[in-house]
Amino acid sequence: MSEEELYPISVLIEELKSEDVSIRLNSIRRLSTIALALGDARTRSELIPFLTDSLDDEDEVLLAFGQELAKFVPLVGGPEHAHTILMPLEALAQVEETVVHDEAVKALNIIGASLSSAHTEQHFVPLIKKLAAEVGWAARVSACSLFAVAYPKVGAACQVDLIKEFAKLCVDDMPMVRRSAAGSLGPLAATSTMATVKSEFIPLFSRLVADEQDNVRPLAVEAILSFGHMLSQEDQLSLIAQPLHQASKDRSWRVRYVVAEKHSELEKVLGKEIARAELTPMLVRLLQDQEKEVRTQAALRVPFVCQELDAADRQTILNTNILRHVTDLCSDQSQHVRVAMASVLLDLGPVLGKEKSIEALVPLFIRLLKDDYYDVRLNIISKLDTLQKVVGKEVVVSKILSEVAALAEDPQWRVRLAICEQMPLLAKSLAADGFDSSKLSLSSVSLNWLQDNVFAVREKAGASIAGVVAHFGDKWAGEKIYPKLKTMSEEKAYLSRLTTAQVVRHLGPVVKGEAATQMLLPICMKLVKDGVPNVRFNACRALAALVPNVDKTVLAKEVKPKLTELAGDKDADVKFYSAEALRAC
Repeated sequence: MSEEELYPISVLIEELKSEDVSIRLNSIRRLSTIALALGDARTRSELIPFLTDSLDDEDEVLLAFGQELAKFVPLVGGPEHAHTILMPLEALAQVEETVVHDEAVKALNIIGASLSSAHTEQHFVPLIKKLAAEVGWAARVSACSLFAVAYPKVGAACQVDLIKEFAKLCVDDMPMVRRSAAGSLGPLAATSTMATVKSEFIPLFSRLVADEQDNVRPLAVEAILSFGHMLSQEDQLSLIAQPLHQASKDRSWRVRYVVAEKHSELEKVLGKEIARAELTPMLVRLLQDQEKEVRTQAALRVPFVCQELDAADRQTILNTNILRHVTDLCSDQSQHVRVAMASVLLDLGPVLGKEKSIEALVPLFIRLLKDDYYDVRLNIISKLDTLQKVVGKEVVVSKILSEVAALAEDPQWRVRLAICEQMPLLAKSLAADGFDSSKLSLSSVSLNWLQDNVFAVREKAGASIAGVVAHFGDKWAGEKIYPKLKTMSEEKAYLSRLTTAQVVRHLGPVVKGEAATQMLLPICMKLVKDGVPNVRFNACRALAALVPNVDKTVLAKEVKPKLTELAGDKDADVKFYSAEALRAC
């Protein structure tokens, strides 16, 4: 063997002996390159044994080691030789540091998936059994996550052995091992048959869902999502429904939280009839839970109750079982529950229909609009367009708009911003007569935001006004918007002039022909002469957006000469943006 051939390993040996962790890390991260240089035969015969004997004691290095070994299947000669990588990973799977043994498990699952059935029985299954029998808890925790890869690849006799080994881990003395087993139960059961699920895995599920540790029981509940669909409806009712009911009443709020969080997924897995008969009463119970975290999660699932049923049945269920609790949650003492309810309340509208929404949802919408906590107001405002689609323009104009207008001056700027964002949607749905009714002018509300003391609101108001003008056209804008912009462009306060330039920039792409030339261009041409550089360069930006829609004769006669003149401005920003506008011409 030549000195050149030995070089990669000799360098690796020296680097792995270094006291500097960063040097050892860099060495580990080059393992793939070294293996490629050595070739698959030498990687199997020299590099892998060397690495097995040279495991570091630094968790950071071990973590990198596991990450690199996960890439080694093609470097050792492909799946037929992948089992040679198992030995160093077996050692990593026994390290007590969680991130290290978790990374080893990921790598082992990747390698296990590539193994043939024969190699799985010959190499992978013995590794699982060895880890499962180790004294150290970390090895047994790691073993739990490996069964699902091996189980479908092996023969019936070996499957029986694997189930027995897994069953031992489900009753292990260490809670963290049982927790890992609970988390692995679903994926393992999903690789089996319905008969095996009923005879072997349901008893394990029942044991884990009643475990004394409250960090084990939630994972057992989640396991249902993996194998629940494999059972018949009768078996679901007899084997799963009762443990779920117990979980929804569990003494630990964390277990009840998981039942609430996974409620919609459980409905899909268990089917519409069980959703109606069993899961809906569970949700009702969770909506009244004593813990705010559980109520919050349950509230978020309300719009998805019994999704598989037809609209009439869902409406009946919501009216008879859910709505009265929704009303209570909108006044819940926890702001987090009210925030959750505000985010989903109006999603009930399409199911309840117009009349019931007017009766039940509109009063709740108004109540949440007035909530003390700004995130509640923020969430409910974002659903304004949804409400309008359900109850219609007349109801929104008569009952809602005055409340919305009151919030246009909300002390919390994010609330003002949220309402501002809704204006183009309201314009589209309400039409001009609804947007500016005899009771309330939303165009005036929008223009007032241009004087807001928060820049984000002023900026959004400009974009919002442009969106409204795009719906209503230049004639409406000539009456409602352009006169106000002209007035603002002449005010002494430079912020008013600056805001005017920014609004024109937003309007530029949506205003065409005569309105662009006669209404907006004169405002811009005045602002480019302003004494404040910020106003001048923003006016140049507005011109760049406006000039594609301006009359070409006016453009050549008035705009280009002025922009050419500004190219010699003292301010660097004015020079830059005038050049940009000139290029747009």
